Amino acid sequence: MRSGVIIGLAVLGALLLSGQPSTKPGRYPSPIDVALAPDGSRLYVVCEGTDELVAADPVTLAVAARVRVGHRPRGIALSPDGSRIYVTNSWSDTVTELDRASLAVTRTLPAGFEPIGLTVDARGQILYVANRLSNDVSVIDLASGSEIKRLAGGRGASYLAAGGAHVYVTHIYPNAGKFRTEPESEITRIETGQSTVDARLRLHNVAGVSHVALSRDGRLGIAAQLRPKNLVPLAHVAHGWAFGDSLAVFGEDVGGVVQLPLDEMERYFSLPFGVAIAPDKSRAYLTASGSDEVAIVDLKRLVAAARSPERDTLANDLSASARYVLARVPVGRNPRGIALSNDGARLYIANHLDDTVSVMDTAAGRITGTIALGGPGVVDPQRRGERLFYSSKFSFQRQFGCANCHLDSTFDGLAWDLEPDGFGVDIVDNRAIEDVSETAPFKWNGGNPDLYTECGPRTERFFFRSQGIRDADLSDLIAYIGSIPLRPNRYRLPSGELTPAQERGKGVFERVRRKDGSPIPEENRCSFCHSGKYYTNRQLADVGTGKPTDRSPLLDVPHLTNVAYSAPYLHDGSARSLEEIWTVFNPKDTHGVTNDLVKDELNDLIEYLKTL
Repeated sequence: MRSGVIIGLAVLGALLLSGQPSTKPGRYPSPIDVALAPDGSRLYVVCEGTDELVAADPVTLAVAARVRVGHRPRGIALSPDGSRIYVTNSWSDTVTELDRASLAVTRTLPAGFEPIGLTVDARGQILYVANRLSNDVSVIDLASGSEIKRLAGGRGASYLAAGGAHVYVTHIYPNAGKFRTEPESEITRIETGQSTVDARLRLHNVAGVSHVALSRDGRLGIAAQLRPKNLVPLAHVAHGWAFGDSLAVFGEDVGGVVQLPLDEMERYFSLPFGVAIAPDKSRAYLTASGSDEVAIVDLKRLVAAARSPERDTLANDLSASARYVLARVPVGRNPRGIALSNDGARLYIANHLDDTVSVMDTAAGRITGTIALGGPGVVDPQRRGERLFYSSKFSFQRQFGCANCHLDSTFDGLAWDLEPDGFGVDIVDNRAIEDVSETAPFKWNGGNPDLYTECGPRTERFFFRSQGIRDADLSDLIAYIGSIPLRPNRYRLPSGELTPAQERGKGVFERVRRKDGSPIPEENRCSFCHSGKYYTNRQLADVGTGKPTDRSPLLDVPHLTNVAYSAPYLHDGSARSLEEIWTVFNPKDTHGVTNDLVKDELNDLIEYLKTL
């Protein structure tokens, strides 16, 4: 736990650059979240790509000001009285506090690893921040600016909403569970009086939960979510069984938690993300970041479906959404966060990969204006590739895209049966794709020599079951994937030195002899296979972790950069933690020599691996 306040520099000039390009030349703004001032006079846009908070006039649709915040900002919240703005800085592990009137930065507050979403309690006294990589929620006392406690959230805690006496938190990665069972997620409920977790609302067969919204009376909540079908062969794409795009409805209005689909037969609402509920509870609005649209939902009909006798059977029923989805409105590329005006008449949508905000007339159900956020005038190959990565237009019936499995260009924490080698054969863990361009070959059996093979013919045939991404588009996609950077490693000291535990773990990693003095064969030393810049020799090896379902025991040696973030482990995701790799799946010392280590020594090894 950390406490104290890092005082930020006031930005009294506020960078008043109305209508001017971004203050970060050559970078795309990439708007990710939006919020509206209580009086409706300003729209605030979090621009992840340029490290800015942009203030725009919702009437003239012009940019009024730009303010620098921390690195990779992701979420925004306003204090109940509207006097303060809070922005999470996901790569700086901080929250920027701004005075709304002057847009001056007043404080920089501490948070956990990779803060994403945030909200302020009804009294304006406590700030809650969801930390994706530390899987918890920071509780920050705003009077002192101190983090007073951490609350355990779901894995990849990401988005929050406050309602009544509670705060609700979603998480993007599934919680650790038994191998080859349906994923389990939750909505973590925090009681704001004592800032304690008082309930965990179970979301069965769910992974990849995004934004959550509460009605003003706090009686109805909605969260956007995915229902992955990772236990069946991906050949079932043709039957609509790859992902279920859905929502979780909860609260007093429905009693319990009910999962309802957003998809229709042969028409999928791909990768739902943002959620907003109308002030009068007449409608809800959801963005589909893969199919570039906004769904307008009739809440009366939605609640009726959630309270119906068949409520527990509707999650996979592709005829159900016709009861409550009124319309789907096309918007810009990769729509993310959304915000409603106080009267519910206008909806503002952050188009992440168009660098714009769309304005919807909710009564008419159509887009009536666009706020341009600036950025480079030319769309480069990496940006074109990023648009392809997040688009679902290439898959059969436009069900999903690359970003469904590689959420936010990372991974999804699941193992899949991709079936090019046969049904139920070669179950594979989904690996992270940050900084992977120099780690070929790809696929766990090393069968793909380069990213063009990995993302081109293989994806077309065994994933999308459609035309696929080809030629110039494929080159653009590869350019984007090759540009995905590593997230900061939070386990390394700023000085680059190792802690005593990490230093001891490094000794275990690099040792050439067992504790009894006998030599360890070179091919069974950790540092032999996991060598070089990325801690992989890019060869195939048999480390004794093969299963009867694997065609061959030979596996591609994985890179270990940022390995601490990418559980589960092993080629099929059967190890739920780094510790299980050796305590459960290395009985004969075939995956490095670890059976002569005591618990503390194994802990030291893991502490070192976290720094890689």
